[in-house]
Amino acid sequence: MDLLDRYLQAVKKHLPWQRQDDIIAELRANLEAQLEEKESELGRPLTTGEAEEWLKQLGAPLQMAARYQPQQYLIGPTVFPIYWYVLKMATAWCMIIYTIVIGVEILVGQNPSLTGVVEAIVHAPFVLMTTAAWVTLIFAALELAVAQNRFKFPAAVAPSVSWTPSTLPPLEVDIALGKKPRSYAQAVAELIFGFIFLIWVLLLPRHPWLLFGPGAAFLNSSPYELAPVWFQFYWWIVALNVLQLGWRCVDLMRGTWQRQRPALHIFYKAFGLIPIVLLLSVPDHATVLLKDPALNSAPYGVTLDTINLGIYRAFLGILIIASLQLAWDIGRMGVNAWRKGEAAMR
Repeated sequence: MDLLDRYLQAVKKHLPWQRQDDIIAELRANLEAQLEEKESELGRPLTTGEAEEWLKQLGAPLQMAARYQPQQYLIGPTVFPIYWYVLKMATAWCMIIYTIVIGVEILVGQNPSLTGVVEAIVHAPFVLMTTAAWVTLIFAALELAVAQNRFKFPAAVAPSVSWTPSTLPPLEVDIALGKKPRSYAQAVAELIFGFIFLIWVLLLPRHPWLLFGPGAAFLNSSPYELAPVWFQFYWWIVALNVLQLGWRCVDLMRGTWQRQRPALHIFYKAFGLIPIVLLLSVPDHATVLLKDPALNSAPYGVTLDTINLGIYRAFLGILIIASLQLAWDIGRMGVNAWRKGEAAMR
């Protein structure tokens, strides 16, 4: 039943992540048994309206998930599901806002540096803990008020009055259809386009018009030139593409192109940070130079500094975003590995 799948999907989002799969499997079996019993009594499948009424009697997904939460002492089971949901939302938005604010401060600062990025990363846990502490304090006070009957929590009074199954979100693609494995034709196409991209990259030094188009003529007549660090940056990019193509060839020969490799994905991301750090570590951010400093320093010196600072800030922003994505992927891989280990021990 599509409605039941949507209900279970909504319940899963509020369950303890380390036991989600086991709880959902148990809950699905129980609910499907109840559904079969109801349909056998009626001698027909439930109509949409009857199915919605049945799910409404079970309670909103948040309430159903609350039954599987561990025993709480500071915040009771009535308040805890709302508390847990608000805590996750508050910390997520806190991290997003903190990242944006710090990124803007670093990029618009007079002298942005990698030190500012490191300090922001080190300070981030304290910001999250402060946010979590305030949310917990507020809900602990709310729990105390509910316990002393000074406040009636809406979920405890009328849990399903304002909720209807028709408001459930549609099934996500990976849940409804399953993640479709990559086909052999798709793997071959990715390899072919990868080789085409690599050839295009290798042609750029001798044929810059492939990247800049007609603007390549301006580069020749410009008083500026790229610093030697750009050639190191270029060869790092080439090396990364060669590694990726080589591994894809190995996967095709072994017949393992459908296999998920999160560790390899993380390695490529980490490897891709090296050329960015290389650019950012250039003394005085001098990634663009004057062809003739003695002649062009006076008319083009200020513009040169603006160009170099703009390039530095742009790549610093890229580094911040890429580092956060890498940290997220590493954390997610660690969580998945821990969950598999816990499942294997049961």
